Amino acid sequence: MISKIFRYYAKHISPNSNSIRRLGVRVGGKCRFSKKVCFGSEPYLITIGDNFFCSTNVNFVTHDGSICVVRNALLNGKRFDLVSPIKIGNNVFIGFDTTILRGTSVGNNVIVGAKSLVMGNLESDSVYAGIPAKRICSINEFYEKNKSQMIEITEEYLNKKEDYLKSHFRNS
Repeated sequence: MISKIFRYYAKHISPNSNSIRRLGVRVGGKCRFSKKVCFGSEPYLITIGDNFFCSTNVNFVTHDGSICVVRNALLNGKRFDLVSPIKIGNNVFIGFDTTILRGTSVGNNVIVGAKSLVMGNLESDSVYAGIPAKRICSINEFYEKNKSQMIEITEEYLNKKEDYLKSHFRNS
């Protein structure tokens, strides 16, 4: 019962590196997790590097439940499992409502867009999105495409963010 309460707390109320480590996930430094992150039934098979940011509704799935069909069709009901670890590199962002499937390895300096389905190997210094996630561009190309829209975060900006953004986008 206490384990269920802790999982609920770590998943819905205050998912932070320490509570996620207690689930068994290996987590690097300076990692941030939004609410409703699911680490599945084998969180101890998940490794996350440093400087990771995870948006809301992200699912890490280290197993493949479809093995039940193979068990029944080809293995006379013998019990087999289909499980693989997930490895996330350093300086990675995972967008809203994304699912990371078993056996996935994400390199360093990677952005994964919202609502993506991630499987396989994602190379470093790249942006991915889609179902299944495909490479969209490099991090440098992403920066070049978006630098004109970037707003430097200064103390003044933080103190007056709402007013600044309303004024900035009023004519949009």
